[in-house]
Amino acid sequence: MSVRYVDSCRLPTRLGEFTMHGFTEIESDQEHIMLTHGDIDADKPLLIRLHSECLTGDSLFSMRCDCGYQLETAMASIVEAGQGALLYLRQEGRGIGLINKIRAYHLQDNGADTVEANEQLGFAADLRQFTMCKPMLAHFGVSQVKLLTNNPKKVKALQDVGIDVVEQIAIEVGRNIHNHHYLNTKAEKMGHTLLPSMLSDLG
Repeated sequence: MSVRYVDSCRLPTRLGEFTMHGFTEIESDQEHIMLTHGDIDADKPLLIRLHSECLTGDSLFSMRCDCGYQLETAMASIVEAGQGALLYLRQEGRGIGLINKIRAYHLQDNGADTVEANEQLGFAADLRQFTMCKPMLAHFGVSQVKLLTNNPKKVKALQDVGIDVVEQIAIEVGRNIHNHHYLNTKAEKMGHTLLPSMLSDLG
């Protein structure tokens, strides 16, 4: 996938100081950003998070998913490490878009799980792809990473494009009464590596 670097700017946040870098996919004009913290040393594995856009979780504080919790934890972890990057990818609703995500949530309100809802709308459980990550990381000379994720498919996706994932680091946060079934479904049907203590229903 061809990705074009556009520009960078300073981004102070309540979690720490970042630099925000803009990228666009050349064929589709889809926009993505990368937040970096500290001086990137291309000779060492970089702590990163691949985070797909989730308006409801990231911006509206939804408790139906763990996305907002993971975003905040990842940014804090990168600052604590002194160096790292968060690739924020515009793939709302695991690739189905915001309006279809609302439709999927309606189906979930009526009893479907997150996988069943996507399938009932005619989509695969997960339409995301991560090939844009290689040129985004390559812009900084990064070829080895430590990946903050519970999703082994992200590990494989990076490995498939030639990125060496030297470590997968769990990021298990945000379980509550509104999303515990969703998290269980991600583990049971989508292969996410959640600890047993995270898989039991809340009392």
